[in-house]
Amino acid sequence: MIPLTGAAAAQQYRKLDIESNIENASPHKLIQLMMERALAKIAMARNHMERQEVQAKGNNISDAINIIEALQASLNHKADARMSENFDALYGYMMRRLFEANLKDEIPALDEVTTLLSELKEAWDAIADQVVAGAEDESAEESSLTS
Repeated sequence: MIPLTGAAAAQQYRKLDIESNIENASPHKLIQLMMERALAKIAMARNHMERQEVQAKGNNISDAINIIEALQASLNHKADARMSENFDALYGYMMRRLFEANLKDEIPALDEVTTLLSELKEAWDAIADQVVAGAEDESAEESSLTS
């Protein structure tokens, strides 16, 4: 076995930590993690765009688009059709703006998507306590029915 360097060990630790977070995450937390990752990818793309590193910029924008597409696919259209249609349109808009940013090297487009996704994430984070409380209520209700 080849010993790991400090940087390689740290990277491996981060990978294991991320995998552990994903495996143990609630659906709400998974959405939070996806939003965080998309925002990080957009920030990296912005840095690469500023340094004119075309391939790295494109890879990060592509990753961000894929994450947003996964967020779009996770929408529950049965729960609230009107709201999910609005989110579907918003995610579609964000993906188009990222595509345009990639084609035209438009930092303002990246910043626009960052702002939109950050605001959405703030709202999602704000309801975390309500989601946990609702899950606890459902669990308690199920326990009382089976007792």
